[in-house]
Amino acid sequence: MKTVSVVVPVMNEEDTVATLAQRVVEVFAGPAAARGKLVEIIFVDDGSTDATWQRVRDIPHPVVSGLRLRRNFGKAAALQAGVLASSGEIIITMDGDLQDDPDEIPRLLAEIDAGFDVVSGWKRTRHDPLGKTLPSKLFNFVTARVSGVHIHDFNCGFKAYNRHVFDSVNLYGELHRFIPALAAAMGYRVTEIEVLHHPRRFGKSKYGIGRLIKGFLDLLTVITITTFNSRPGHLFGGMGAALGVAGMLINTYLLVIWLLGDPIGQRPLLMLGALLVIVGLQFVFFGMMAELIVSQRSRPTADDIVAETAGRQLPALHAPA
Repeated sequence: MKTVSVVVPVMNEEDTVATLAQRVVEVFAGPAAARGKLVEIIFVDDGSTDATWQRVRDIPHPVVSGLRLRRNFGKAAALQAGVLASSGEIIITMDGDLQDDPDEIPRLLAEIDAGFDVVSGWKRTRHDPLGKTLPSKLFNFVTARVSGVHIHDFNCGFKAYNRHVFDSVNLYGELHRFIPALAAAMGYRVTEIEVLHHPRRFGKSKYGIGRLIKGFLDLLTVITITTFNSRPGHLFGGMGAALGVAGMLINTYLLVIWLLGDPIGQRPLLMLGALLVIVGLQFVFFGMMAELIVSQRSRPTADDIVAETAGRQLPALHAPA
């Protein structure tokens, strides 16, 4: 019988944690998709300044446990801490404000049972102000286009995972919203289902314009570590080549002018052309150094990239000592 770990990062949610825990317990006592599984619920208090931690400690149910972080480290760190403390083969993550509906958990688990590694919730009908929904739609549109993972709601914290996804994906900063993109880049199967979204009844949203800006900056990080993780020379070399070509075109234009008798020594364009060539060469050399560093790091073993085997018994896939 599989164990499902429900990891709930919370900050200043004193009015909701007890109700949420009770509703999750009821879900696993009911629908067939969840009835055949054990459950543990882990609340991660990410630096709350209200009575959230005391409310978690007061929950009497034996399947509920809690972690209290020393300060507010951010949602990604809270999720990572909760996952590390969990024991389930399947991980469910959800927010602690009761906007995510626990009754949707069996549908998420059904997709995991169908063979998917990541099931992302899609809050198609949202009960949030426009100041939150419009920036979110812009972020999701850009992220889907850039990452190539065509889901509608990267920001939705209501997701289900096979545990081995977290063995491969390292969470830090604000990368929690990009787990589907990171997992897809490593070959895991990702899907999306619509989930019910409730209006916020307690507390206040932690979303702001600063989060949107950070999200786009983190998207650059995701592009770097997924697309150029094993070939940094393509990233830096490509930028260097583009700058170098631009500089050479400028210098060629100035050379033609000079040959026609027009002095170029005082032209700012000359300095720009020379600068672009120099910076371009620096980028190329930096890319070469990065390739040398990557070539010396430990190579992934077959266990890191093989999903399953079939047929005759194969020898151990791990690299020799």
